[in-house]
Amino acid sequence: MWIANQWKEYEILDTSNGEKLERWGKYLLVRPDPQVIWNTPKTSPEWKKKNGHYHRSSKGGGEWEFFNLPDEWLLHYNDLTFHLKPFRFKHTGLFPEQAVNWDWCKQQITKADRPLKILNLFAYTGGATISAAKAGAHVTHVDASKGMVGWAKENALSSNVESTSIRFIVDDCIKFVEREIRRGNTYDGIIMDPPSYGRGPKGEIWKIEESIFPFIELCAKLLSKDACFFLINSYTTGLQPAVLSYMLNTVITKQRGGFVEAEEIGIPVRDSKLILPCGASGRWFCS
Repeated sequence: MWIANQWKEYEILDTSNGEKLERWGKYLLVRPDPQVIWNTPKTSPEWKKKNGHYHRSSKGGGEWEFFNLPDEWLLHYNDLTFHLKPFRFKHTGLFPEQAVNWDWCKQQITKADRPLKILNLFAYTGGATISAAKAGAHVTHVDASKGMVGWAKENALSSNVESTSIRFIVDDCIKFVEREIRRGNTYDGIIMDPPSYGRGPKGEIWKIEESIFPFIELCAKLLSKDACFFLINSYTTGLQPAVLSYMLNTVITKQRGGFVEAEEIGIPVRDSKLILPCGASGRWFCS
């Protein structure tokens, strides 16, 4: 398992009965987590000091309950700065487990020892984008949500990223990739974190189990002749590391050589010393 264990301002304190207790800077949040299927005693006294609690509804969705939590605050990871704010579907605008992928991409960019063009698809609020840009890459950041792209711009500004290092695009990722292929553009690295389910601008349905393999095939056409890496992240239960590995080997390694590795990713839990699984990632790299 690849473990995001380099955080200073974030940690999971405890888990029980379908929920996790997290520290985000100086604020404590309780949020549901589908992986927490155990009902062990809540040993941490911090459960009673929570600043926010997302309650899951039996009808689907849910709502936040707040206790002295600001509308927005900052969280830092090394030289990166993120604006956090709780919003629908229990999220805060950041997935801390992805730090393990940010660090890996940074290593790939640094060891290339040349300027790299990186494409980040389904790029959300820009964690991977900003990390790659700070490592010296030029990043094209694509997300269909105007609000998420605006949020990513705020994070980039707060992280002191050069404005010329990132190209922000509000667009459907599939449509954008198709146009980039027609334009003849290529990238030295591709990052993608596709949703399990979604709809395109004209109502097109995205189901990751049906759409991800042809999309990987499509994106592989954008890899430059000297491409360095291709990263896929997934929260979908059916896309286990072996599945991600098979797809990358089938689409990229057979054509280009290189190497593929895939693992679950996770975050340590302070009180139990366990690692909470948070999805899986697959990585192709040239050397």
